[in-house]
Amino acid sequence: MARDMLETNDRVPHACLICAPGGELALRKAKELAAAAVCSGTGRKPCGLCRDCRKAAADVHPDVITVARAQDDKGRRKQNITVDQIRALAADAVVLPNEAQRKVYILDEAETMNSAAQNAALKLLEEPPKNVVFLLCTTRPMLLLPTVRSRCALVKLGGTEGEAETDEAGELASGFLKALNTRDEAQVLRWCVQNEGIDPQTMAAFLEALRGRLTDMLCLRQKSGRLTRRDMLELCRLCDRCAGYLKVNTNVKQLFGLLAVDALPDGNRGNAID
Repeated sequence: MARDMLETNDRVPHACLICAPGGELALRKAKELAAAAVCSGTGRKPCGLCRDCRKAAADVHPDVITVARAQDDKGRRKQNITVDQIRALAADAVVLPNEAQRKVYILDEAETMNSAAQNAALKLLEEPPKNVVFLLCTTRPMLLLPTVRSRCALVKLGGTEGEAETDEAGELASGFLKALNTRDEAQVLRWCVQNEGIDPQTMAAFLEALRGRLTDMLCLRQKSGRLTRRDMLELCRLCDRCAGYLKVNTNVKQLFGLLAVDALPDGNRGNAID
């Protein structure tokens, strides 16, 4: 269906949000759509035969540009796509295409854009230059601003955001709930400290998995242990707060600090259920 959207000029969306359970799958789909966008052949696109398709397939097309997290001096990927990278993209986007009828920008791991970068990207998406297509690849769309997501046509490849949790996220959610059920403030704090080194993507998955388990408990699909209904509702709200902070790039360690302080209500510390 996404390919059909790019078949003719009048149906080309100026931006697509490509959501997939894995980064490689999202990037592969983005390259396919990019080839369709620059294809100069006739009929179904990408034709795979024209000069533009062949260059796109070889990752050498001058009008298909990939933006990803930069590397530091040791060759390691930095944590975020920065606002300077998006500003450079914006400056380049107003320049006419080199060979094709349009230019395509692929944002790999779009969810790693920091807050300033997302706001800069939003301006581009709201007022896109003529003949430019933006393809945002993500495995965690919830980390993108709702306004960014709303400006993009959705290309969803099965199993993303809420359809299937990772094993690690599930284990974290289970471990956290187990710690909470002890009603031991020190044990909850210890658990948070032990896990505060996870990356933002895993943190987002953990919050999503935790909220899913709490929903199951509230609907009596899963045992709640020593947690009361009020406890679970407060925890759901806490998950939402943390997810909101994560969207503006709050440090994961700070979020675990918030969980350690607020996840266990004062009235539940060491007290038995009536």
